[in-house]
Amino acid sequence: MSRRSTIGAAAGLVAAGPLANPSLAQGAARNTLRFIPHSNLAAVDPVAASGYIVRNYGFMVYDTLFAVDPDFRVQPQMVEGHEVSGDGRLWRFRLREGLKFHDDQPVRGADCVASIRRWGARDTMGQTLMLAVDEIRATGDRDFEIRLKRPFPLMLEALGKLSTQPLFIVPERVGLSDPMIPNTETIGSGPFRFLRDQWVPGSLAVFERFADYVPRAEPARGAAGGKRVLLDRVEWRIIADPATSAAALQTGEVDWWEQPAFDLLPLLTRNREVRIELTDPVGSLLMMRFNHLHPPFDNVRVRRAVLAAVNQRDYLEAAVGSARYSGECRGFFACGTPLGSDQGTQVMPGRLDDAIRMLRESGYAGENVVIISPTDLPTTNAMSLVTADLLRRMGMRVELVATDWSSVLSRRANRNPPDRGGWSIFHTFWAGADVANPIVHLPLRTHGTAAWAGWPTDEPLEALRTRFLEAADEASQRAIVAEMQRRAFETVPFVPLGQMKPPTAYRRNVQGIFNATVPFFWGVSKA
Repeated sequence: MSRRSTIGAAAGLVAAGPLANPSLAQGAARNTLRFIPHSNLAAVDPVAASGYIVRNYGFMVYDTLFAVDPDFRVQPQMVEGHEVSGDGRLWRFRLREGLKFHDDQPVRGADCVASIRRWGARDTMGQTLMLAVDEIRATGDRDFEIRLKRPFPLMLEALGKLSTQPLFIVPERVGLSDPMIPNTETIGSGPFRFLRDQWVPGSLAVFERFADYVPRAEPARGAAGGKRVLLDRVEWRIIADPATSAAALQTGEVDWWEQPAFDLLPLLTRNREVRIELTDPVGSLLMMRFNHLHPPFDNVRVRRAVLAAVNQRDYLEAAVGSARYSGECRGFFACGTPLGSDQGTQVMPGRLDDAIRMLRESGYAGENVVIISPTDLPTTNAMSLVTADLLRRMGMRVELVATDWSSVLSRRANRNPPDRGGWSIFHTFWAGADVANPIVHLPLRTHGTAAWAGWPTDEPLEALRTRFLEAADEASQRAIVAEMQRRAFETVPFVPLGQMKPPTAYRRNVQGIFNATVPFFWGVSKA
């Protein structure tokens, strides 16, 4: 569908009442906010599922021991206080008074211990922490301690990480469950209850204010501070069609659309009752991910040839279409974060003739390149189309497999060769908080088959990550990150394609939305 026909379809739907369904109107008379999330909520275990939609659900239903404020500083959240031994090997923590789960049971040190262990088995930063852990144990109803084999200076950054995957505190029984098997319990410790009996996957997810939640005393700042809920109820309306979403927002049938389609922004801008704002100060890093296990991208010289061919402006124009909401970023860490920088000008010149020569000299033998692309995610699909065209102009044989995002996720887990159900390339984007430093940066891990889909292997890059963990000060960390960037440009675990800052759209009677990577609902109200 062209940009013009999409806008026209949306305009035609405004009068049609796209959500004229009594079952979806329940709760409208109460203090209810109706929200369109970026995707369907199909899972409710933030440890077993790493998708951003599950992370967003997690911040509503659960709470965290520590939290990151908008300045990327870690602040106490559930924790009242902590102390560290002089040798840095013993950490003691005490919880705030009055913390409860949604079943009215108190949050205990034992719940925290079980939550940390289960999270530490799956999350990349949690796994790194657990390698240094000697013992985690509860020492009282509100107390627990972590004893280390060696100092771990980034303890608070690990316990309070903002994005994939945060450490959410769950009841001990959930924390003791197998982290490799999704848990379906939804009893949390956070400011909202999840109304499981009203959950209709693919259609509706409902949350209500947890009256017994005890917020911190200080004002909320993003994920940190006092999470004071001003709404009685939040309804997530799952609407896959962007035109229908735009129509619902314009008529007031929904109040907030998390990620409006870029090509519908001109239409929404003309509606005086709708506000469009950039609430994510960093945005997301776009990337092209290679399969390092099979030809042709098991050959680093082929990967370097593609890197040299990429012109980020082509990708940003196709995927975003507006300089206001995008920018070039030739680094492996998100620009706008403390360690991010645009350093790849020389190795990413975007000169096709040079790339063709490099490919010819690489030993590429005409292997088929299978690109898996989700047609239901316009930004990601646009990147796939640009890559398919670029590789064909370089002289590569390309097969573009267009399917839905769920099928892409399923196929990208397949480690077979591309001609046996596997793949060569997929595209995605990561929130800036997830690619801000070497510890949380999952796409930059290069520990072989244990790494994220693509499975790169590079021991020197892993060694630099370990050095970062042990760095004594910020200057040392910056020097190590610069080395990691240089090494990544040599080995090319993925190709950075620029940065986008997707706006959010909401009705003018909605107030208090935070500038943050995650859509937070505390402090939000409706006039």
